[in-house]
Amino acid sequence: QVQLQESGGGSVQSGGSLKLSCAASGDTRCMAWFRQAPGKEREAIAAIDSDSSTTYADSVKGRFTISLDSAKNTLYLQMDSLKPEDTAMYYCATSFNLPCGLDQGAYDYWGQGTQVTVSS
Repeated sequence: QVQLQESGGGSVQSGGSLKLSCAASGDTRCMAWFRQAPGKEREAIAAIDSDSSTTYADSVKGRFTISLDSAKNTLYLQMDSLKPEDTAMYYCATSFNLPCGLDQGAYDYWGQGTQVTVSS
């Protein structure tokens, strides 16, 4: 059983930055960040494998950076150049399925989420 706890969300103005954290208890393999805006479907935005290979959705490529501190078993998402359309609940998740990517159905364990609000 894996437990995931996100933190670091908040409110920021357009163009600003936030860094999200996801503390994991238990073994992990692929880890990823997802988000869901009100009235929209959940969207996969970034994934990282245990060898540090990463995958990004086009909507965040070049602005967001996913990283993993294996010693702390903590996943991060550095979000720069934030836009109002980045406003959403952000979730981390982990998967033991391969390949490690952005397929939501492959992820087994999910956190409760942390809210990010970007104002214009």
